[in-house]
Amino acid sequence: MSKMAKIVIIGFVIYLAATALILAVYQADPDNMSWQERETFNLKQIGQLNLGLSKEDVIRVLGSPDISEAKATPAGEEVLVLFYRTHHVKSDGITTRDECTPLLFKNGSLIAWGADAYEDYQEF
Repeated sequence: MSKMAKIVIIGFVIYLAATALILAVYQADPDNMSWQERETFNLKQIGQLNLGLSKEDVIRVLGSPDISEAKATPAGEEVLVLFYRTHHVKSDGITTRDECTPLLFKNGSLIAWGADAYEDYQEF
């Protein structure tokens, strides 16, 4: 094998190793995404959530919410809704609830998400 072929093969192996390392270590930062990228990211991540996750775990995955609301129930439970932008409605530079998917938490645990979650929140 010629010296040039060895150099090309070694370079290719180094490239593959660097690419694999970056893919294994890199984590997307939602706060540094464009709104279009963030919508796609949020949809994908929300689709992989499990009920019972903590508020902190959800924020760790999705980043800061676009909108949030909270209240205490008469029974003393804490109810929180975090809204994450998931679909474009109007190009006005403002993120509104109708452009978001609501995630409903009770006492710090995820109990529901989607349009019905916000309706449930309003009933508490």
